[in-house]
Amino acid sequence: MSPNYMRSFSEGCLRPPTVIGQFHTLFFGSIRMFFLGVLGFAVYGNEALHFSCDPDKREVNLFCYNQFRPITPQVFWALQLVIVLVPGAFFHLYAACKSIKQEDILQKSFYTGFYIFSVFLRIILEVVAFWLQIQLFGFKVNAIYMCDVGALEKKFNITRCMVPEHFEKTIFLIAMYTFTVITVILCVAEIFEISCRRLGLIKTQ
Repeated sequence: MSPNYMRSFSEGCLRPPTVIGQFHTLFFGSIRMFFLGVLGFAVYGNEALHFSCDPDKREVNLFCYNQFRPITPQVFWALQLVIVLVPGAFFHLYAACKSIKQEDILQKSFYTGFYIFSVFLRIILEVVAFWLQIQLFGFKVNAIYMCDVGALEKKFNITRCMVPEHFEKTIFLIAMYTFTVITVILCVAEIFEISCRRLGLIKTQ
């Protein structure tokens, strides 16, 4: 791909054709990623090291932590961010290859429909991620996790494990749910803005 295509692609990703889309890019790219990258590491970075069970043995701790965290929240949310970016990135790559200007996207029906479709895909992916997050992490992190260690052939099948900084993790969970809801609202608002522009209710820039 030539430098011109790469420049058009990057400009399209950073400067979508709608005002709300540009705000979404700012929110998604700065606030949400900063929150996950910096604060997420501070909250979850040493969780496995501080996760302890009774009896406090390495094999029990590792077994129960893997049971407690089938996937670490940082990995899940990083995958979520990458996957949600794919529809928009695919559209802007298409626009760059076709030399479509940003101002033309809302003028021609095919381009507009394609762009709206990419926004709908973002909404669907966010909703699916929201549901998966509920299934994996719930809404609250309890201080005690009851671990089934029957597979380790222990005397007792259930053991108690201490979850470090559970209150901070609960706050972080709620924040990530909130970010997902805000992103979905912005996507819906962007579709509404596009519809208003097509109907002439809002003047196209």
